[in-house]
Amino acid sequence: MFTVSYPELVLAQCEAGIVGSFPALNARQPELLDEWLHRMNESLAALRAANPGRIVGPLAVNQISHSSNVRLAQDMETCIRHRVPVIISSLRAPVREIVDAVHGYGGIILHDVISIRHAEKALEAGVDGLIAVAAGAGGHAGRMSPFSLIGEIRRIFDGPLALSGAIATGHALLAAQVMGADFGYIGTRFIASAEANASDDYKAAIVRARGGDIVYSNWFSGVHGNYLRESIERAGLDPDNLPEGDKARMSFADGRSKAKAWKDIWGAGQGVGQIDDLPAARVIVDRLAQEYAAAKEKLMQSMPSEALA
Repeated sequence: MFTVSYPELVLAQCEAGIVGSFPALNARQPELLDEWLHRMNESLAALRAANPGRIVGPLAVNQISHSSNVRLAQDMETCIRHRVPVIISSLRAPVREIVDAVHGYGGIILHDVISIRHAEKALEAGVDGLIAVAAGAGGHAGRMSPFSLIGEIRRIFDGPLALSGAIATGHALLAAQVMGADFGYIGTRFIASAEANASDDYKAAIVRARGGDIVYSNWFSGVHGNYLRESIERAGLDPDNLPEGDKARMSFADGRSKAKAWKDIWGAGQGVGQIDDLPAARVIVDRLAQEYAAAKEKLMQSMPSEALA
């Protein structure tokens, strides 16, 4: 959700009752991150005070743990000062000092993983939960089937586990739970929302696309990810003949990684084929809940009566 999740979308997600997350680097300067967190915390506190019985989701900030992210320490200090309840780390497992600092104020850390090796390293670092980024997820993603990735993670970890990868409906959320995950981690569906900070062309391309229009490549950032074929073609490139990228060249030293990859080349997951409109985030969340309930009811009805006893 780099360049897409700004306060408007994050607040809309929290107000709809789910976790609202955004990459720290979306705030183009460190001072802006401080301003955003102050503004969002004030807004959510006021909402909770005015609606005591309402479910309001917590904030989450995604921190890129790559060695070239020179802002990491400063951005983490800002998150700790604002007591951000959920930190999502990615690319490399967080160092113990970060884990301890977050635990010190009662926060939790979830870490993106695309393999069992990554999961083991993150757990050794002391993270509280994992996000399994399976094949088909938008942006940087892995190659493993969600069945394989979730199944193998559950052999070594019984704590909080989210699944990312082509989740665009409530039916997919239920399937994620049935296979062993606790939560769904959704990105692309919210790019195609009214509040997302994405261009009209980007949103329209998601609505037009189908799963076969997603291209998996490491050319744009040095790490494999999924991108919209249309955006690659618009940039004058051949999506079927992209060169191999160099992971060593990936850099977040100036707060971004190969800006072209995020401004001109649009990330999206294989769930695009199930997206055909651009509603408000609240509508998306309500629809997910309704689809989840319907899918669960249908599943229960299909089970033999003796299995329900």
